[in-house]
Amino acid sequence: MVRVPDEAAAAMAAGLDRIRRDARVPESFPPAVLEAAERAVQRPIGSAHADRTDVAFVTLDPASSIDLDQALWIEPPIGDDADLILHYAIADVGWFVRPGDELDVEAFERGVTVYMPDRRATLYPSVLSEGAASLLPGVVRPAVVFTVRVAGDGAPALDGVQRALVRNQAKLAYDSVSLDQLPAGFDELYRRMEAAEQRRGAERVEFPEQVVERAEDGGYHLSIRPRLDSEQQNAAMSLATNLAVADLLYAARTGLFRVMPEIDERRIKRLRHSAQAFGLDWRREESLADFEHRLDRDDPRTSAFLMAIRRAAGGASFEPYREGQRPWHSAMAAMYAQATAPLRRLQDRYVIEAALAVANGAPVADEIDAALKRLPTAMAHGEQRANRVEREVLELAEAVALSGCEGHVFEAVVVDESDRGVDIQIAEPAVLARISARHVDPGDHVRVRLIAADTVAGQITFERVA
Repeated sequence: MVRVPDEAAAAMAAGLDRIRRDARVPESFPPAVLEAAERAVQRPIGSAHADRTDVAFVTLDPASSIDLDQALWIEPPIGDDADLILHYAIADVGWFVRPGDELDVEAFERGVTVYMPDRRATLYPSVLSEGAASLLPGVVRPAVVFTVRVAGDGAPALDGVQRALVRNQAKLAYDSVSLDQLPAGFDELYRRMEAAEQRRGAERVEFPEQVVERAEDGGYHLSIRPRLDSEQQNAAMSLATNLAVADLLYAARTGLFRVMPEIDERRIKRLRHSAQAFGLDWRREESLADFEHRLDRDDPRTSAFLMAIRRAAGGASFEPYREGQRPWHSAMAAMYAQATAPLRRLQDRYVIEAALAVANGAPVADEIDAALKRLPTAMAHGEQRANRVEREVLELAEAVALSGCEGHVFEAVVVDESDRGVDIQIAEPAVLARISARHVDPGDHVRVRLIAADTVAGQITFERVA
């Protein structure tokens, strides 16, 4: 963890404001949208939702989260090889937000929630995203419950989708949860999903987060935060559901899918040099998936390397169903849809509505089908803005953290070269930078001096010294 100096907090705050302006991150909602949200939360909930308030659903999220999308319950397993039945309750945002209304139009402009260290620009007004639509503990909330059967070999299949009223029995936190607080079968479901991924040769990586966090004293911390075991395991619940939804929609010749190309050989070569920079032993005959699976999650070098994989993988995108084309997500080694985060991601609400229709033998409504075709553009715009903000926040934090270290020499490894310069990986702190250099090849060790750390522009400049 790198502490952003207290005296630089003002520069950090000014930089965050600049990033918001440059990326056109919304600062607030128009009055008409706020009024629409107030009307939406008054919408009566009645016969359209089955009563499942007797089911012991729980949520598992970061301790500070109040925009709770997902609650889970697993039927007690009957035997070691029996199917596991996951009941996954997802916030029923579609009950409050209708296609074409003020909330929907604004959500199409935003695409996703944009997170920044000092505040966030939510997809929907907080009266919805942190109130009436959030699966907060101890209160009855409308949800869409996906029933997913996970076989002994980890193959998920959708058994049903229904609107229901649910009550979150406990708000559990990643950093404090114990296994006895979770439904029986939670760890076994994760084990099955992980084993199935390895059999498919999936290279899905639950990436650590390189984060900039606001401290209680007003300062900032820059760190790489490894994913906790509880996060890894909880992700399997979403994965099982999203894989099953993808199969359902594809078979019905409709839907919206998350797709990702394969990591090409050039990027694999670059990753091997990054592994070398971190002192990790990636055997020549080993695939990226096999290497990633055996890395020690408690080793901080692993977190830095997984961040390098994230950069190398390139962007995923969304594609609607197209006749004769099989949408493919290389990291999942499977077809993949996303339906489990509707409070934070626009397209999930529409995928949920499509799944509800198909699973219950109804046609997908025309306005839903039309939106599925428009959503890739809206999501690309929203994700590009969120990714830009994330990248620039990290660059700003690196510049602020390194401010005052001008003249210091760092050990680095060349990870790539192009006509734009040479990319280097510094292991400590984990910084990827570009320098001008000659007569070097990927994998070479170099020493670089920090020339400037511009906290206004959020840029750092190095020169090679050896």
